[in-house]
Amino acid sequence: MVFILNDLEITLSEEQTENTPEVLDNTSSNQETKTKEKPKAWTKEWFLYETWSWIYIFFIVFGFRSTFIDHYHIPSGSLLPTNAIGDSIVVNKMSYGFKVPFSEFFGTYSDWLGLDKRWEPIYFGEQEVPERGDIIVFEFPRDKSILFVKRTIGIPGDVIEIFDNDLYINGKKIEREVVKDDAKYRELYDPKPGFDPEQMVFYRQKIGDKEFITGQDSRKKADPPQKYIVPEGHVFVLGDNRDFSADSRYWGTVPLELVRGKAFFVWMSLVYPWSQEPFHFRPSRIGTRI
Repeated sequence: MVFILNDLEITLSEEQTENTPEVLDNTSSNQETKTKEKPKAWTKEWFLYETWSWIYIFFIVFGFRSTFIDHYHIPSGSLLPTNAIGDSIVVNKMSYGFKVPFSEFFGTYSDWLGLDKRWEPIYFGEQEVPERGDIIVFEFPRDKSILFVKRTIGIPGDVIEIFDNDLYINGKKIEREVVKDDAKYRELYDPKPGFDPEQMVFYRQKIGDKEFITGQDSRKKADPPQKYIVPEGHVFVLGDNRDFSADSRYWGTVPLELVRGKAFFVWMSLVYPWSQEPFHFRPSRIGTRI
């Protein structure tokens, strides 16, 4: 028995010995495969590998931002109290159509009113018109390198009138009521020389199914009556902070091809210490729907 067991042990050890090189060969093969997948550092192959990897990442990230979702930082108080200075908002770029990635850089060539030649983005199907009340992000018509965010008030064909601080759309007055409990809106305004937040009056308004709050300076006189007709392919926009907003009342309507997307919600609210505005961090605004 002992001899047989010894033979068995010897046989087993021989089988194990015979199998051992195969395992080593497999390990060596795996290492060679890994080496082929990623070259050694600081070689020509490694440099090409890393370069193409970063190119892929660039196209994925910026292609996603070009077509689906982007963000925008609110630099001014023109949309107070809806958006505070320092709010970072998420922008849905598919709200008005599905755009070919990067087509704003190689799309159709246009000459807008003879003032500027630019590339227009290409959409799968027709680009939709923003609804009244939508807050949109768009390229400033007079300088395409600057992004603005305003509320859509008029769509193509609308007649917009502003008389004694009241807003009329197609002859219908947009009713408004004074907000009495306005402390949370007033605290979004910073005191400045010649301006006291206590002089602000806030109104609740509704356009379509969208209800929002606007701010008015009680010490400022109403502007003369104004009337605007929104041309085809354009929208008329206003800031909610009516007396402190540069908008369609001053520089005209916005061509639809300049619209980047619809504001969705606030993902961060922070005014940096080194900016011209006082430092603010408002965690309570994170997640606020717009």
